[in-house]
Amino acid sequence: MYKALVTHKTDAGVTASIEDRDDSLLPEGNVLVAVEYSTVNYKDGLVVTSGGGLVKSWPHVPGIDFAGTVLQSSDPRYAAGDRVVLTGWRVGELHAGGYASKARVNADWLVPLPATLSTRLAMAIGTAGFTAMLALDTLERQGLTPAAGDVLVTGAAGGVGSVATALLAARGYRVVASTGRPDTAEYLRALGAVEVIDRSAFAEPAKRPLEAERWAACIDSVGGTTLARVLTQMKYGGSVAAVGLASGAKLDTTVIPFLLRGINLLGIDSVMCPAARRRPLWDRLANELPRDRLEAMTSSATLDDVPSLARDILAGAVRGRVVISLGG
Repeated sequence: MYKALVTHKTDAGVTASIEDRDDSLLPEGNVLVAVEYSTVNYKDGLVVTSGGGLVKSWPHVPGIDFAGTVLQSSDPRYAAGDRVVLTGWRVGELHAGGYASKARVNADWLVPLPATLSTRLAMAIGTAGFTAMLALDTLERQGLTPAAGDVLVTGAAGGVGSVATALLAARGYRVVASTGRPDTAEYLRALGAVEVIDRSAFAEPAKRPLEAERWAACIDSVGGTTLARVLTQMKYGGSVAAVGLASGAKLDTTVIPFLLRGINLLGIDSVMCPAARRRPLWDRLANELPRDRLEAMTSSATLDDVPSLARDILAGAVRGRVVISLGG
């Protein structure tokens, strides 16, 4: 038996409850993991409250990431006792996820946990932190260095934004954090932002296809009008890593910044990121993300708290990272 948060779809909508389930209900897979921690991400909020168009069958166990210890494995890469982390691969959407004390998954989806990370710290990082690291790594592959100038982080008080701010600052970048929550300004400065600006600066469409050059790079989790406005303010040759769409999926802009300033819009997909790239990124997270800043952005909760947290994260009311304990 195992305990899980299970969602059901009825005519009245999607409901969520904690249930004891038989192991026979675990999905197919070649590695069985005792899940110790999971997290709450924006996508979890969608799945738990409505399915978000991501879930195709019910009942369903959400949770798009988890960390724990291998119980059984028929894959030679893993053995009982190994500590592992999983993010992405449509787990928690099409495949039963991490809001359960056990998970059975494909070995290809797992990453061995770096020795210096506990399973709790791995989920303090979680999908949001992995996405932030993927964005930074992609920007640096594009040539970004601290000498290039200010780096903007939008939606900075959220999970991706908080980790991105801490990572960039630790690497020596001058970070400007954009947020719609003025009460988080000191929090963001503590993570390493040298300047905090209100998101209203990007709320209106640009009146011209090019505005004054300001940003060497940007990690954007907002999308919509914010992203369109940021593109007009990029420095020559600058890059934007697009990681989210909190304010909308539509992008109304022109090609002028691309043609006249040679800027780059880089799509960041942490879900299907190739397995070979994941382990080096987790190693970077283990080595480069300051533990004190990670702890400062992290709070703890239980499986019982997930439904309310799911609503809160969709409303933009969750700051930083929330680790869900499953008894590990």
